[in-house]
Amino acid sequence: MNRAVRPIAWTLRLVAIVLAGALLLSAVVIAAAPRLWRVANAHEEVPIVIPTDFEPLSQRTLVYDVAGNVIAVFERENSQPVSLDQVPPNVVDAILAVEDNEFFIHKGVNVRGLVRATLSNFASDAPRQGASTITQQVVKNELLAGLERDGRYKLLQVHYALMLEKEMSKEQILERYLNTIFFGNNAYGLQAAAEVYFGKNVGELDTIEAAFLAGLIRSPSGYDPIRRPERSRARFRQVIERLVTVDMLPADQEEAIAENWELPERLKALPTFDTTPTYYTEALREYLLERSNILGDTEQSRANLLYRGGLRIYTTLNPDLQRYAEEARTTLPDSKVGIDAAVVSLDAKTGAIRAMVGGRGFKPRVNEINMALVPRQTGSSIKMFILAAAIQAGAQPNDTIDGRRGCLLPNPGDPDNPFLVEDGAAGQLGTLDQATWLSLNCAYARLSQIVGLNRVVDTTYRMARSNYLYRGQPEEDREPIQPYASFATGANEMSPLDMASGAQTLANNGVHLEPYYVEWVDNAAGERLYTHAAAPEQVFDEATALTTTNILKGVLRQGTARRALSDFPFPAAGKTGTQQDNTNSWFVGYTPQLATAVWVGDPDGYTQMTSENVPEFYELDGVDAVQGGTYPARIWGAYSRSALFGLAQEDWAAPPEPVRKAARLYLPGEECAYKLVSGALSPTGEVITTAPSTTVAAAEPAPDPEVPTGTDAGEVTTTTVAPVVIQLLPDSTTIPPGVLDPTAPLPSVEPKTAVLTCADLPVGVIVRQPKPTTP
Repeated sequence: MNRAVRPIAWTLRLVAIVLAGALLLSAVVIAAAPRLWRVANAHEEVPIVIPTDFEPLSQRTLVYDVAGNVIAVFERENSQPVSLDQVPPNVVDAILAVEDNEFFIHKGVNVRGLVRATLSNFASDAPRQGASTITQQVVKNELLAGLERDGRYKLLQVHYALMLEKEMSKEQILERYLNTIFFGNNAYGLQAAAEVYFGKNVGELDTIEAAFLAGLIRSPSGYDPIRRPERSRARFRQVIERLVTVDMLPADQEEAIAENWELPERLKALPTFDTTPTYYTEALREYLLERSNILGDTEQSRANLLYRGGLRIYTTLNPDLQRYAEEARTTLPDSKVGIDAAVVSLDAKTGAIRAMVGGRGFKPRVNEINMALVPRQTGSSIKMFILAAAIQAGAQPNDTIDGRRGCLLPNPGDPDNPFLVEDGAAGQLGTLDQATWLSLNCAYARLSQIVGLNRVVDTTYRMARSNYLYRGQPEEDREPIQPYASFATGANEMSPLDMASGAQTLANNGVHLEPYYVEWVDNAAGERLYTHAAAPEQVFDEATALTTTNILKGVLRQGTARRALSDFPFPAAGKTGTQQDNTNSWFVGYTPQLATAVWVGDPDGYTQMTSENVPEFYELDGVDAVQGGTYPARIWGAYSRSALFGLAQEDWAAPPEPVRKAARLYLPGEECAYKLVSGALSPTGEVITTAPSTTVAAAEPAPDPEVPTGTDAGEVTTTTVAPVVIQLLPDSTTIPPGVLDPTAPLPSVEPKTAVLTCADLPVGVIVRQPKPTTP
């Protein structure tokens, strides 16, 4: 009986299993059929060719100073490719143990895991299970990025993985994987992860560190040790258990390692690459992306090469000069209102930017404004450009010009509102070099119009040309320099880089070289991508530059910078500048080696730098009002003394002797030249008595009670004055606005010719108009 029942029971059980299996298979087919239909019709029936020329791996760009120090690292994602033989075997084994223990056995797909994942993917739109091999992960990252994660995606991943294993070796696939897998905190690849979490190279990793990194791969954000230390510790325990299972770690050490090993608590970097942004490096970044085509013709191509191209950029920055400039800036005391200083120093012979200080320190998202590149009003420092233009047009140091304060000058831009100059030194009628040393505003306001305002503007552009300042520059990028009547008193705005660039032209005997950051660039393969090529421009002849420099030397010896720089031990020239109300102060100076500009002011506004607003300056240094001869000159001197210390002294050649007798420079229309016909006038226009007093007899007058006793009321004293008659000379003409020829002659007369302000002829003078010229 029992024996008969057993076959029946076994048969019924078999039928039940078959029916259950059929039902299960039917359910799977019904669930999968729509998806299979979509997969079958999702692409054209053409052979699939797998691309094996993957996009080059992203590499960081390194920036070097002239001493070979890394001063900046530019990267979008931190990805530092290494070859497989650079990775220690124990590190490779740890990652394979966690991620794909059968990597060197399978043909690209782990079938057992694939069946499980595929059924899950077909049966549901919910998140899918993962059983991807390392080969499949490479396919996913390199070939399927951006595709919809549907059933076709998984099939393509499988198909491509099988094909990839036929096209590439296991070692090639594994190397690509180790260089591209994401470890969190912007670290792509094993080398980047070793740096970020342990501050070392991949070749220095030990087995435990490799285990920690392997544990991050599944969920870099979820297991982030910085933000989620508890979850990171739990994952680390799982990984250590796995390594014990595959005999990579001894079982008796499992608990001690899993619980006591210190997880990374902060992100790190290799000491060589532990850099912080500076004013110079951020200016370099902006220059490479927006102001040059060194790295490509479009901003996108430039950004891609800068952040992913693995470039080696060798710059002009001199670390010693940079340090000296930063130290010199501290000459300026801290103040509650935030007065700051900026310094730019150029190689006078090449234009290379050797030092750049944009303020008290670059701090990302806190203090990023680089005042070395921000245009501000220049005060009288702009007079060095006017002087150079005048000398090139024929002026001489011993020519005379009226520098008396209180002049009312024409205003070409607004004829109905003449330009009144009331600020600055009182001034006098004197020589051009004296007007420069004393920085006489009326003298230079006149001189700018005598030279021609448009010609002065053109000279400024040519002297200071750079990627930051040039003719035709879009107004949204930079306001153009204008031919203001107030040009000489600093109405236009220039940056310290602009001013240093202009000074470089004078320091280099009239030859301008645009300021630049980059000497050369190598690509990731070590091939030369770019080399700086100088493009010198002869702005002035050498005689003009030497004469201008010789005048500007006097500013340090006996002019407005004498208190700070009269004892400066090297040949140097320069110009102070102080904007109205002491809102901006400058010293722009140069030697044969360096051209350096210093600006002092409030980065956030036009604060008056007087003792009322900035009491710290008076309390600490006795500076009642910040002028160009105070802190700017002191900073320049402190920097330049350090920068030039130990170098052989260089000086410019002596300027040529004047080619003519001194002349009187004057502004036609505002000043009138004349010839005295009779009588006499003082140099300032007062009538001079030309006959002595005489006493003559008079009729006997009636007694006068107001006359003191003892006075002879019968005598009368009279004074005879010869009449003053002047003959106006035919007007010279001012320089027409369209004339930019730098050598077009200036309006001037012989020094013995008298000149008066046309609107201020003295009372009692007989004026004869100029005789008409014969056609």
